[in-house]
Amino acid sequence: MKPGIHPPYEPVVFRDKAGGFAFLTRSTLSSDKSVEWEDGRTYPVVDVEISSASHPFYTGTARVLDTAGRVERFEKRYGRPDAPGAAR
Repeated sequence: MKPGIHPPYEPVVFRDKAGGFAFLTRSTLSSDKSVEWEDGRTYPVVDVEISSASHPFYTGTARVLDTAGRVERFEKRYGRPDAPGAAR
């Protein structure tokens, strides 16, 4: 890697505002705000709107679409060409 062209890659705390969840990782993001972490050190903190702690896909609260009902309505309305007695 060329020296002097890459942003600093340092420890940063990401905090989910919706879920009250925070985790420490390394990132090139920086912030003016800081927080004292569990190890007693102070790290920059980046607030995020959503993370794996609050996203419906990860929490299991995602809605499942009723695709079977839609297919059945379509087949009832327009018929199935290979089904016996279907409209052509």
